[in-house]
Amino acid sequence: MKTFGGIEKKYADFNGAEILLQPVPYDGTSSWGKGADNGFCAFLEASSNMELYDIETDSEVYKKGIHILDPITENRSPEKMTDAVYGKTKDLLESGKLLTFFGGEHSISIGVMRAFIDKYPDITILQFDAHADLRPDYLGSAFNHACAVHEASKRANLVQVGIRSMDISEKIFMDTEKCFFAHQIHSDPDWMEKALSKISDKVYITFDLDALDPSIMPSTGTPEPGGLLWDETLKFLARIFKERTVLGFDIVELAPVEGVTHPDFLTAKLFYKMLCYKFSGGKND
Repeated sequence: MKTFGGIEKKYADFNGAEILLQPVPYDGTSSWGKGADNGFCAFLEASSNMELYDIETDSEVYKKGIHILDPITENRSPEKMTDAVYGKTKDLLESGKLLTFFGGEHSISIGVMRAFIDKYPDITILQFDAHADLRPDYLGSAFNHACAVHEASKRANLVQVGIRSMDISEKIFMDTEKCFFAHQIHSDPDWMEKALSKISDKVYITFDLDALDPSIMPSTGTPEPGGLLWDETLKFLARIFKERTVLGFDIVELAPVEGVTHPDFLTAKLFYKMLCYKFSGGKND
């Protein structure tokens, strides 16, 4: 397998790496656009064309070591996939390394978050997303991408950012004091402060790429207009990493479009920026 960013093998060895990257190329519950199971390959290819010195943080975070784990390929059902991801995450949490995950669609996050919540009951789940994903079940399963944070909302402190699409049935499961809708973000200069006030010290970030506006991220299964843009997203992420303890994160829902490579590159850059913020104190002046 290729290394992330084309880094030398010495920086990609498991034993020396401080960062683990777990691919979960699952696309079993997507209800519109398909292709998220191809997202990791496109992300990895794009990363090899990315310069690895980060200007903003004055760092080369890849030297901390980024090891790509064998993909979790269980796809017989969303329930079995969730169980497989949960079991692997529980094991990985004993490694002492920073855990990162890459989908696949958003259902892959359910098992990850379950394991993190088991280990850290006081954790905040910070969800970047266009959709609320709070349905208790959808299309016959509680492990559908539309249910991605329902379980977490009942077991942890869930803070949602960028939401701009939901079914009315989800309202009863949503804490609107901890949901920062896209239209509010665009009109409230203090939204970051308000969001930070709801986030506890320990944080797990689940980042659905459709949180971003389709003008910069068209390659998702369910794009929604009116999303977050690059600079504001990085500014908020930098503050999260600087002011809170991020224990891990996932990036999901990259569904590559043939001949359109800029979203793949954006995703690789987003992953790398999050690592830069984690290991450099979250600079974003």
